[in-house]
Amino acid sequence: MRSLRFALLATALAASTAFASPTDPKSGVEYVTLAQPQPVQATGKKVEVIEFFMYHCPHCNALEPQLEQWVKKQGGNIQFKRVHLPFSGPNDPEAHLYLTLEAMGKAEEFQSKVFKAWHVDHQRLNTDAAIIDWVAKNGIDRNKFLEVWNSFGVMTKLHRLPQITTDYKVDGVPTVIIDGKYQTSPSIVYNSVKTTSEPVLFQATLQVMDALVAKAAKSK
Repeated sequence: MRSLRFALLATALAASTAFASPTDPKSGVEYVTLAQPQPVQATGKKVEVIEFFMYHCPHCNALEPQLEQWVKKQGGNIQFKRVHLPFSGPNDPEAHLYLTLEAMGKAEEFQSKVFKAWHVDHQRLNTDAAIIDWVAKNGIDRNKFLEVWNSFGVMTKLHRLPQITTDYKVDGVPTVIIDGKYQTSPSIVYNSVKTTSEPVLFQATLQVMDALVAKAAKSK
């Protein structure tokens, strides 16, 4: 009888979650429309999609596999980029790591590797020394990495991150900005879906993103 009750509860939860899936999102409910839209870099018919994330964020790590599949599914419809939230300020080591990898053309190659180091291997890559030691042990030439790490271009981008975060009104991660004006996130979508299942919540968030990309594409 106990198993039956749990089975009925699980069925009810699945049904309510499916009913609540936000395939037709509303501003102020499943997403927020920025009062001051930001410039986009996407050209032509492509829609710009920006993920604000942090390497040490467990929710960003959990979202990553589904997000990667979503980006592949969207294909040429979008121009996808990431921004690492400067958690500790304008000299945040993790954001510095991401920008350096990005400048070296290795950001996507190392995305899963850095997440694994943090969340599986429990390495705290939150200091300059720990990061430089880790990359040197993971196939990147230390001197080349330090050259890019200390470069004017990377340092300029690093110190601009707090202002970028403010411009996009981002106060948590993971957060996604679509077409410079629509902001959504699992925490926003939760207000509509009300599920404690992270994979289900992530799937609902991706449904919102699908709808927002389609909405933005109509204005191109």
